[in-house]
Formats: sequence, structure tokens, C-alpha cells
Amino acid sequence: MTQDTRLEQLTQWVNSLPGWEYSVLEPASADASFRRYFRVRGTEGTAICMDAPPDKEDIRPFVEVTHLLAATEVHVPKLLAQNLLDGFLLLEDLGNTSYLSKLSEATAKDLYADALQALLHLQQADCDNLPAYNEKTLRREMELMPEWFLKTHLGLSDAEIPYQLIQQTFEHLIESAIGQPVAFVHRDYHSRNLMVTTENNPGIIDYQDALLGPATYDLVSLLRDCYIVWPQSQVEWWVDSYRKEAIALGILPPVDQQTYRQWFDLMGLQRHLKVLGIFARLNHRDGKPGYLDDLPLVLSYILEIGSRYPETSELIEWMRSAGIPERIGTVDIPD
Repeated sequence: MTQDTRLEQLTQWVNSLPGWEYSVLEPASADASFRRYFRVRGTEGTAICMDAPPDKEDIRPFVEVTHLLAATEVHVPKLLAQNLLDGFLLLEDLGNTSYLSKLSEATAKDLYADALQALLHLQQADCDNLPAYNEKTLRREMELMPEWFLKTHLGLSDAEIPYQLIQQTFEHLIESAIGQPVAFVHRDYHSRNLMVTTENNPGIIDYQDALLGPATYDLVSLLRDCYIVWPQSQVEWWVDSYRKEAIALGILPPVDQQTYRQWFDLMGLQRHLKVLGIFARLNHRDGKPGYLDDLPLVLSYILEIGSRYPETSELIEWMRSAGIPERIGTVDIPD
């Protein structure tokens, strides 16, 4: 089907639902997958339609995780109607005000307080039926970096890429990740997927890829966000405050500050190495060049944090010697 044909089919489905007979659909957003979103305006107010082509996206995980998270009392969109066969969902409209659009020095304290409390609830979700964020998945994600970022985006040849060093670094990061306590992992818990809401802030979206995995993953997604940067001292304060609360709630066993911070840092390196590959792939394979604008911040995190640890510093030295920061550009991370 062409997109226009799917939109026509989606419109017909929505208009067949009681209370939405004369609704009008307008584009709401798209994301890094094949899913599209439309805002529906009708006599019932507004709602969001998800269009997920069944040959490319399976919406059943989204439905299952929605029920899972609703039980934790975080703010996820209510499921108003579903058509699993055609890949259509009608969802509660959480608005169009993302955290990213509202975050500033003046608002960060309150917005992050809400986001961190919501994360504590998420990490208490019943994860028995979620797939594991295992060694194989962690490695597969990072392997996107040499393939799409170094080879495809930067044009390096196989002879120029230190594959053995890269694999050694990956092994250290995987060892750290799988050595952590496990909890619910949203996988993209950041400022573009948190919506500012008047009640039970934040509204949480884009959680369909959730797994059971390393307990620091979502925290580093939030605090070392690929789209906005905060001073290191502030991040470290948030991290330690969260650690203490998570221990008190039994989400974490007693773990000292140094160990938890190292888990956090190395988890962030795994994520950001993966993201280099994903953002490059979105440009070269999927025709979505906008993510390239965010490469400098992602690379800055890798250079800054990776240089702190002997397990990762050699790869950082190679990146600098190969001139990668100069080719991509980096941003200053405030102290």
C-alpha cells in the first residue's frame, strides 16, 4: 500500500468508531521507525492515531506494554480503540508539548523531579514477560557504529577501522551492562518521549521496544539525553539522588556511589555508540537527515566519558587520532 492508501484506510476505520464518525485526521508526528501519528479532531475532542504498517511494525508489544505500565500508575496514553490486523490504534492525546520544548535552567528541576519519580514507578513494573536485554542484543546494537557511522557515514575503509579494539571495548561495556541489577527498560526514556501534562506529569510515549535489562539504562537515556545537555555536576547529583531512592524502594540492592556511577557511565557509552550508528543509518538508509544534527552531542559524551575509564580510553584515543571529532564537530559539556 502507498501511504495515501493507508491514510484513507485509517480514516475510514476511525470514522467507523462510535463518537468519531466525522473526525478529521491531521499529521501529528513521525518517529525513527515506520510508524506515523495523526491527531484526530471530532465531537469527542482529540485523540492520536498510530499507523503501523503490519509488514514493517508489530503493534502488539505497544498494546501489551501499555497495559503493563498503566498498572504502575505512570501516565501512558489510554487505549481507546485498536485494529491489530491493519496496524491501527486510537490513543489518548497527551498533547504536543514535549519535555525538550520546555526544558531550561528554570524548568529543569521540576520537570526532572517528575520524570525521575515516574522512572522509579516504571522500574517497579512486572517484567516477567518482557524479553531480556541480553549480551546478543547489546552487541548487535553497538555493531551499528562501525558499519553505519565509520564505514557508511565517514567513508572509512575496513583497513582504517580498528575492529579488534572496537570489539574489545564492546566486550567491556557488555560485561558492565549484564553485571548490573535488572529492571524495566523503556529504551528511549528521554526529552522527546516525555510530554508535559497538567496531571500525572510526564506523559510517556514510544515504549513499545521495552525489555528487562540494566537498571541504569533509562536513567542515562534521560540525564545524558542525545538532544539536550546538562552540567556534569548536576547530572551526578541527579544520579546519586536516584540511586538512594531506588535502594530505599528495593529497586536496587545496596550499591555504593562509585560502583553505580561507573555502571551509569559505561551504560551511557554503550547507548551512545549505538546511537552514532542509528543516526547515521537513519540518514543513509531511511532518508531522515535531521538526526545528523545531534551527532556532535552524542560524540561529545563518548569522548568525555570514555576517556575516564581504562576499558574505553584506548578507543577514544583512536577516535581523536583519526580526526573523527573534527569531521563531525563536538559540543562543550559543562562541568
